[in-house]
Amino acid sequence: MGMWACVGVLVPFPFYYWLWTYPQTWVDLCGSGGKDPCKLMAMVSHFLKLVQFVSLFSVSTLSWPPPLYFWPLFLFGQFLNFRVYQLLGEPGTYYGVRFGKNIPWVSEFPFGVIKDPQYVGSILSLLACLAWVPFLYILLWVLGYIFMIQEESKEDPTTRAKPLS
Repeated sequence: MGMWACVGVLVPFPFYYWLWTYPQTWVDLCGSGGKDPCKLMAMVSHFLKLVQFVSLFSVSTLSWPPPLYFWPLFLFGQFLNFRVYQLLGEPGTYYGVRFGKNIPWVSEFPFGVIKDPQYVGSILSLLACLAWVPFLYILLWVLGYIFMIQEESKEDPTTRAKPLS
């Protein structure tokens, strides 16, 4: 079960890397049916997130009550995630800028205060689960986020997809 849990935790990152690095291929794939690439990315991402959660659950040992550090880490992490989605919406959260969409610049909290707030929120939420999930699986997931933070920091406007017509 451990090897499959490792694979399950890491499975979304090649998908995200592909979409970030070669966005036109995704737009072309989605565009043949006139489908919104952000909406389709969100749907695939939600499925991959489910795979990640099932993978973590398969190696977890749940007990109650959670340690005291759980609530502040988890709640603040989820607050950051929801706030980012609230401010950016689906197109801003799911690579709209890479898919040729015009995404307005956002400077409200947590942007401008926390670098990569959605990733930070996700990492905090994962760290909150260390009492139940072996360190290896949390580490792999966090390393996936760190990899994507590095990749996304090298955003190259010349590789953006052509705007949808």
